[in-house]
Amino acid sequence: MKKICTYLAFILAFVTIMSGLDRLLSEKSIHGINQARSFYEQPRDSIDVLMIGSSHIHCDINTAQLWENYGIATYNFSAAEQTLWQTYYYFKEALKTQHPKVAVLDFYAPACFKADYQYDFLYENLQGLKPSLNKLALFVTSCEVMRWDDYFPDFFTYHNRYEKLTKEDFDAFLGNEDLAAFKGYTPYSAVRPQPVPEFNVTLGADLTPKSEKYLQKIIELANDNNVKLFFIVAPYAAENKEMLTYNRVRDIAYDNGLEFMNYNEAYDLIGLSFDTDFNDHSHLNYEGSCKFTDFLAGNLIERYGEDIVDRRGDERYSSWDDSIAVTAAMLDESREKERERLEKEATEKE
Repeated sequence: MKKICTYLAFILAFVTIMSGLDRLLSEKSIHGINQARSFYEQPRDSIDVLMIGSSHIHCDINTAQLWENYGIATYNFSAAEQTLWQTYYYFKEALKTQHPKVAVLDFYAPACFKADYQYDFLYENLQGLKPSLNKLALFVTSCEVMRWDDYFPDFFTYHNRYEKLTKEDFDAFLGNEDLAAFKGYTPYSAVRPQPVPEFNVTLGADLTPKSEKYLQKIIELANDNNVKLFFIVAPYAAENKEMLTYNRVRDIAYDNGLEFMNYNEAYDLIGLSFDTDFNDHSHLNYEGSCKFTDFLAGNLIERYGEDIVDRRGDERYSSWDDSIAVTAAMLDESREKERERLEKEATEKE
């Protein structure tokens, strides 16, 4: 009995230490990891509109604005350059604890990145998820066998971050994070003018076979769980070849009785300025995201108004009230970083 107690105490100490080290050393990133980490802190069955897809979701859709102006309880459960097979497993993960009325899916990544294995942001699509068979399936689907040891197990990929620890890391270690108040939106403050795209395509091009396979699985998963799908393409400086793929997505949506909106065909209706509203060619800045979010809100209410409830004033949704301050603080930080960047550039030119 004494030996058994000793072994149990050792196992408990080991698990406690490893758990603490994991909280301390794991990456914290607003490109997908924090979106996943914070998702698990959302009140059960509280998300009415689930936003899924690539960084076009968490950079362009202002969840705090959707809450403050419309009372829509949304969450951006997305990660940079997320593939459709990764989105499928994210969707499955979300449905473990949430039953959204609507899921909004963006198609930027499937149009721009065609390889069956995409590694640039695989880390961002993995690290924030809790260990599970679902995460394992995402990993196996996303990574070739010869590269498994580059990403698995998680701890081996970030255990040597000792010299890079920040206050955010120690807040996580001490449990001082307010993860529930972060709803996934990442504001950016740079102003980088972009050329206005010109489109002249009417035909459609296929998705890759792997992308189309997992898109059908997403549609089936939504149908099985009574979730209404809204396919979108968030606005950016798109190219003709990408518009071809979006036309194919449009056809798939209509064949399945789903709503589809390519917002690259609505720049003027949204009121976007290519001189002032872009952080880079692919993402809106804060001002641009506010314009797009307002327009998207109108589309959501028009299409799904009977399913979307104004949750303002409900105590169970207090974390959405808190998200307004969190977004404001993130915006202030982004503006300060942009100011420092511009000052540095000016100094270097002198």
